[in-house]
Amino acid sequence: MKEDNVTKIEKEINGKILRLETGRVAKRSSGSVVVHYGDTIVLVTAVVSPLVKEEMDFLPLVVDYQEKAYAVGKIPGGFFKREGKPSDEEILSSRLIDRSVRPLFPKGFQNEVQIIATVLSASESNQPPVLSIIGASVALCISGLPVQPIAGIRIGKIGDRFLINPTDKELEKSQINLVVAGSEDGLIMVEGSANKAREKIVLEALQEAHSHIRSIIQMEKEFISRVGRKEIEFSVHQIEEELRKKVTECAWNEIEAIEEGWSEEEKESYLEMVKEEVLEKLLPDYPEKERDILEVLDELKKKKVRELILQKGKRWDGRGIDEIRPISCEVAILPRTHGSALFTRGGTQALVVATLGTSADEQMIDGLQKEEIFKKFMFHYNFPPFSTGETRRLRAPGRREIGHGALAEKALIPVLPENDSFPYTIRLVSDILESNGSSSMASVCGGSLCLMDAGVPISEHVSGVGMGLVKEGDKAIILTDIQGLEDHLGDMDFKVAGTKEGITALQLDIKISGVSLEILEEALIKARRARELILQKMEEVIRRPRPNISSYAPHIAILPIPMEKIGELIGPGGKVIKKIIKESGAKIEIDDMEGKVTVSSEDERGVRLALKMIKGIIEEPKVGQVYLAEVKKVTDFGAFVEIMPGKEGLVHISELSDKFVKNVSEVVKVGDKIRVKLIGIDALGRLNFSKKRAEQGGTINRS
Repeated sequence: MKEDNVTKIEKEINGKILRLETGRVAKRSSGSVVVHYGDTIVLVTAVVSPLVKEEMDFLPLVVDYQEKAYAVGKIPGGFFKREGKPSDEEILSSRLIDRSVRPLFPKGFQNEVQIIATVLSASESNQPPVLSIIGASVALCISGLPVQPIAGIRIGKIGDRFLINPTDKELEKSQINLVVAGSEDGLIMVEGSANKAREKIVLEALQEAHSHIRSIIQMEKEFISRVGRKEIEFSVHQIEEELRKKVTECAWNEIEAIEEGWSEEEKESYLEMVKEEVLEKLLPDYPEKERDILEVLDELKKKKVRELILQKGKRWDGRGIDEIRPISCEVAILPRTHGSALFTRGGTQALVVATLGTSADEQMIDGLQKEEIFKKFMFHYNFPPFSTGETRRLRAPGRREIGHGALAEKALIPVLPENDSFPYTIRLVSDILESNGSSSMASVCGGSLCLMDAGVPISEHVSGVGMGLVKEGDKAIILTDIQGLEDHLGDMDFKVAGTKEGITALQLDIKISGVSLEILEEALIKARRARELILQKMEEVIRRPRPNISSYAPHIAILPIPMEKIGELIGPGGKVIKKIIKESGAKIEIDDMEGKVTVSSEDERGVRLALKMIKGIIEEPKVGQVYLAEVKKVTDFGAFVEIMPGKEGLVHISELSDKFVKNVSEVVKVGDKIRVKLIGIDALGRLNFSKKRAEQGGTINRS
């Protein structure tokens, strides 16, 4: 449909109408698309700058995803009351779009490109990111760039039924939560979590997702043909054939002479020597072409690495295609932390540390939900420059750090205990001390070890492994446990984490036009074997969670409380609860919605004392029970005693002793601790105690 230069197209998906529209807004951009899905609306723009970044050896693409608070009828929190720096969810969504469209660009593309996805209206918080992938694809295509359309969807599964673009409520019950992007030929990007799903279920989900992706791409193609592609000039860096030929003549014979039996260090040292010789020979004639010479040398190295794999089944470091690098696991290496682990696999090493906190340490998330939500589990990933032997300024966590932390977090969530049985806020921090591939999966393994060391009652261990691919024509070789070089020179980076039972998280990035489900099936099967081997290594160090948490961790207890007792616990003006806090030193939080009291303290004694005092208030005094009481007031006719905060009664002078008592103060004084027995409760609820009867026998109630 086209009217007034506005082009629209619609398609029904899972009971909702998906609509693409262009020509109404953001007309100064190179390409703009408004994507509607139900009441969710996302504006995606693509701008191609005439500025060429010739000095860069990477694609100058920037992707920004931004959520507007007005999209869900909210005013932003905080002091300034406006959107500030991107949230973690916005950064993760930006990464989803970026990883989906980056493989589409031709090698050597040099023009700066910026994609901005803006959420204008949102009925479900999980849907805008996948709509942004569709919008980014179409915006790039109509802008005139040499890319082919792709599409993205989110898929879930409840029972035997797959759900396409499920709602937030449906995802809460779903066994899987995957965002899948692909072309007509195959899948390009996968990101998501699962509740210990078997490989078969994941493959069926990917197959179902790809069938819907192809359908959406047909819709995109029709839309693009109606709009038409703009005429645009762009620059692709190309290496002169004469220079390429000379570099190859100088270096290939030497590179080809590398033998599979050489160690990785010997190969790298030899290549460095070849590089210096080639530069010394060719730079005088090509003084401004050092970048091109190095690029050709990198291509020749890539060719050699791939030849070893495809022809001889040997990798650059000498391993077989399914061989895992040496693994080392250590726990409890930091004495004052609540839990710690050091996981090393080959040249990748992750130090993971656990910190346990109370509900006051929960993270508030203010995103595209009507109300704020709170996180009790956080996984933070750090990638310092020394981990790769580099020097650079330390900076705030970037998109890579946030993405890797989120992946590890997803992987561990399915094994965490329920809050009712373990009421702690948990923070894991992974500091990468060495990096040579799959540091996010090393963080998962280290995180699992660390949780057990901290005494967190997780159900079982979780491990992770990075899978790679080398594909030439019809021949495809799957690599297990890839290192950095194989990620850089290979065709796939497929991270899979899970337990013995099934998959908990996965992340797929493809550098070619797409991969088939057959290749992914083989990769998942091999990843399972690798995970099981890694799990064995982890279990040799610590098989189950420690029975107790660290003595340095806060102690927490939860006690149910009848709704009618909450006011009694608080007391007039908070008098009762303040007294409990002062005497025990514990923190006390009352949840009047769920009817529970949470008590926390740095030492166990404080928790026990606070619980004892609270139970005394919650529990109804029982006639015949003996209590330890404190004398609060002395009168002529008896003594008033307190058995628990807010629970006071009278010991009449006649009940103080078997002997005659002329003066109460001769028997008890204010502040004395005495045993008393509850002998009656009058019609007004007043408690009557006896000291003499308590002394005749009975067990003290110490609750």
